[in-house]
Amino acid sequence: MAPGKAAPLPAQISNRALNRATLARQHLLAPATLTVPELVSHLVGLQAQTPHTWYVGLWARLKQFAASDAADLLASRQLVRIALMRSTIHLVTASDCLALRPLMQAVPERVYQTNWQKNLPTADMSALIAAGRAIVEEAPRTNAELTQRLSEQWPDIDKPTLVQLIRTYVPLVQVPPRGLWGRSGPIAHTSAEHWLGAALDPHPDPAAIALRYFGAFGPASLRDLQLWCGLTNLAPVVEKLRPQLLTFRNDKGQELFDLPDAPRPDPDTPAPVRFLYDFDNLFLSHADRRRVITERGQQLIRNFSNNGLQPAQILVDGVTAAHWTIQRDRKAATLTVQPYDALTTADTAAITTEGARLLAFTDPTLTHDIQILPPLPV
Repeated sequence: MAPGKAAPLPAQISNRALNRATLARQHLLAPATLTVPELVSHLVGLQAQTPHTWYVGLWARLKQFAASDAADLLASRQLVRIALMRSTIHLVTASDCLALRPLMQAVPERVYQTNWQKNLPTADMSALIAAGRAIVEEAPRTNAELTQRLSEQWPDIDKPTLVQLIRTYVPLVQVPPRGLWGRSGPIAHTSAEHWLGAALDPHPDPAAIALRYFGAFGPASLRDLQLWCGLTNLAPVVEKLRPQLLTFRNDKGQELFDLPDAPRPDPDTPAPVRFLYDFDNLFLSHADRRRVITERGQQLIRNFSNNGLQPAQILVDGVTAAHWTIQRDRKAATLTVQPYDALTTADTAAITTEGARLLAFTDPTLTHDIQILPPLPV
């Protein structure tokens, strides 16, 4: 570049182009032929704080998927559910559990130090952590069981603080049968090292995770990346990666980063109707969510969300257009669809077809009914 000449601005990318790029990375334009571990690894995990709804996230993305494909891997410890990005429970491969948990340590630690550490003398921390680890490695423990055992040794310390300390400084895996399709069980934990028989990665690499994020969710901004994982101060990491990345500007002029060889389909690429689950990664992994959630959709989500819960949503032409629920009795499963705005005849037909496929997956032994309600008032 000639001296004194300004660097060219990154190319602008439209919101619709961002939509199609992200859907392609998420395997929501066309279903993937990957194995379950391959897909989970590509997505850098699925948010999975509910026991079962995340199965729909796999079903929506894979060409062939039976619930047992994931449940068997969870039971055999090839997949695990553990608090990672944003300190929320994610379904990840065993290898990602060992790599990601130490990298995300700063997230629960920040929360603990802000809200709980004042209740605990610093001198007690190492002994408490060692005791808590021994208790959960002796056998998987519920929070109540862990609290009871720790309180016997430290009766004067606030009980919630005891549990939060162990949750912060011991990487706790939720063990089956919790999370197995069609089954239930208490929320019981043991340590990741004990469950997997391996040590955590002693040298976690934030640059490697940033590249994987851009591959699964890009093009995306630094703020998007930091919101997705919950870590702060990642600007130096991204700056070091800059020579390996493409850059774009969105319609607000914000800088977005992407992998050079990642898919960026034509914005007019058709996007099929997709039923997604309540905490689907697609909705929770960007600071600017306009690429998949319309402004009306964002307002309706706020109106319908209770105590942090989210509605399970339907994509029409790549963006949120309705939410869905399934009610069951002993004989029948009824899928109810609540459109946000009027649907075209073609969209109604596509929702009905995909809804029937969903019911065949979730409730194969029941009779099925689909009800599409009138659109919500403006």
